[in-house]
Amino acid sequence: MTHPGEPHRDDLSGRLNWLRAGVLGANDGIVSTAGLVVGVAGATTDRTAILAAGVAGLVAGSLSMAGGEYVSVSTQRDTEKAALKLEERELREMPEEEEQELAGIYRDKGLSEELAARVARELTEQDALRAHAEAELQIDPDNLTSPWQAAWASLASFAVGALIPLVAIVLPPTGWRVWACAVAVLVGLVLTGVISARLGSSRVGRAVRRNVVVGSLTMIVTYYVGLLFGVTMG
Repeated sequence: MTHPGEPHRDDLSGRLNWLRAGVLGANDGIVSTAGLVVGVAGATTDRTAILAAGVAGLVAGSLSMAGGEYVSVSTQRDTEKAALKLEERELREMPEEEEQELAGIYRDKGLSEELAARVARELTEQDALRAHAEAELQIDPDNLTSPWQAAWASLASFAVGALIPLVAIVLPPTGWRVWACAVAVLVGLVLTGVISARLGSSRVGRAVRRNVVVGSLTMIVTYYVGLLFGVTMG
């Protein structure tokens, strides 16, 4: 039973999905920007060059994430709207068949034939489109996915994640830059690993290890590529 003030299950699921997407976006921002700035730091000690590369990576990555999420969610929203339009037409042209179909859905969920028919009839009388959209299509007609919300969430989460290695590598003295960045990145990856595991009800240790290993390999490889490039150019 849902109590007053208790979040609706669909609303809670939606918030968790956005939070999970935000954590993954932040994780991408940490790893990709760390790889970029550490690679540049391996090639040069020029703070301005490292900062410029990091800022460029932050901006490009944030816009790319936002654009990709906007296109993806827009496609999903268009698909949902098309499905709702088709359902609305079917309800208008063959209401009895649609009511029987709705009753069949509830029978498949375990209701008796009589109860399923009564539930379908009452829900159809209240709001036929909503009843079919939620039971048949798993769509809330009043809460379609927002592409702009998804785009801004992706942009912001990536940018926040990218700031961690960027700030950590440009503020310390030259000899400490890479180590400070590495420590900051590992802390950030541990945090995103823990949060993503909690949200997904999975094992924390596995998620953290995966994040740390991928992030560490990225920094090591790009650092030595940058170092090799710097030596070759020098």
